[in-house]
Amino acid sequence: MTPDTVVIGAGLAGLTCALRLTEGGCKVAVVAAGAGSLHLGGATIDILGYDPAVVTSPAAALGSFIRSHPGHPYMRVAPSLWAGALEWLRARCEPLQLTGSLDENLMLPTAAGALKPSALAPRSLAAGDLGSGGKLALVSFSALKDFYPRLAAANLNRAQPGPTERVEARAIDLHGTVAGEADPGTLRLARAFEEAAFRDEIVARLKGRIEPGERVGFPAVLGLHRSPEVVAELAERIGEAVFEIPTLPPSIPGMRLHALLNRALRKAGGRVVMGASVVSSASHNGRLEAVSTDTGSRRSSHGARDFVVATGGVSAGGVTLDSSWRFKESALDLPLAGVPPPGTERFCADVFGSHPVSRVGVAVDEEWRPLDADGRVVYNNVRVCGATLAGAEPHKEMSGNGISLVTGYAVADAILRS
Repeated sequence: MTPDTVVIGAGLAGLTCALRLTEGGCKVAVVAAGAGSLHLGGATIDILGYDPAVVTSPAAALGSFIRSHPGHPYMRVAPSLWAGALEWLRARCEPLQLTGSLDENLMLPTAAGALKPSALAPRSLAAGDLGSGGKLALVSFSALKDFYPRLAAANLNRAQPGPTERVEARAIDLHGTVAGEADPGTLRLARAFEEAAFRDEIVARLKGRIEPGERVGFPAVLGLHRSPEVVAELAERIGEAVFEIPTLPPSIPGMRLHALLNRALRKAGGRVVMGASVVSSASHNGRLEAVSTDTGSRRSSHGARDFVVATGGVSAGGVTLDSSWRFKESALDLPLAGVPPPGTERFCADVFGSHPVSRVGVAVDEEWRPLDADGRVVYNNVRVCGATLAGAEPHKEMSGNGISLVTGYAVADAILRS
């Protein structure tokens, strides 16, 4: 099969674009070096969390944010696509029961005990929304090294979601081995929670330890494929609301989201080639004709009418930075915008500050086609989406998955219209 479109990258942006194109009648092939960064995050869709203060309503804040950030990827997204992108994802990921909207951010607890503003989150995470404060019992296992309930509880007790709202959190440690192991990982625990006998053991160990009115927070390991059933059963048997808090990577909620999108794409007729790094390309008269990939055992050529670059930014390897401070777009060597001039700072001493390297990426026109330094289109049939785009500081804005979702959705819309 010769595809209509080749999508380079299998993160949220690439899978969103590929799935929407496939549903629109295109033959799509996804080629990717790896699974993207969904496995690292909590499967929340953070549209806009800070500007620079906490954003309560992304819908209300986006207009002024875009006006004050003229080079941001959001400036290219048509207003009509925002709500459509969120509803599209909600429908494709029904098992996750995605909760929230553009109108009001959820305030979700993190593993470090901070409050993270998110527009959309799986129901198992959204049940821990602290926008109105509340009492929490954070449960974890002394054998699990990727979640520290005492740290989270101590920091949450200092949190202030609003002028009068307060959080009261405490930790409950379950000591001893877990699922027969002294050093289990999050994936092992997620599989264990899908076993009835293990859930029986957990409920028994928590008996009499939960106070009335406390929401019970677990590390996000409550099942890999059947998490809604596991959460519902635990809530019923414990007698209080149950929610999850994402752990250190690998993120089980992120793995759930990636698996759902990957499965939906394949079911719709899309083709996915993993472990395939783009090593060269061929072009003619301003059009990309093919990319060559290397899987370690052989090289393959992938021709198409359209191409999409969704390989991520600096943190994901879509944009590389060598020891001589040279930046490079890794798939097609596209021109990069926002590169700090020689001799200027690339990073900020404050980890939560403004890092110039975060804004490095590919500049695009209204059709998401890559531009050179003079504003000319590099390839007429190549489009760019996600963290590869220039102009954003996702860690500072709390906008990472939001950019990936809405730009992936918008690029698919542009290709379908063309």
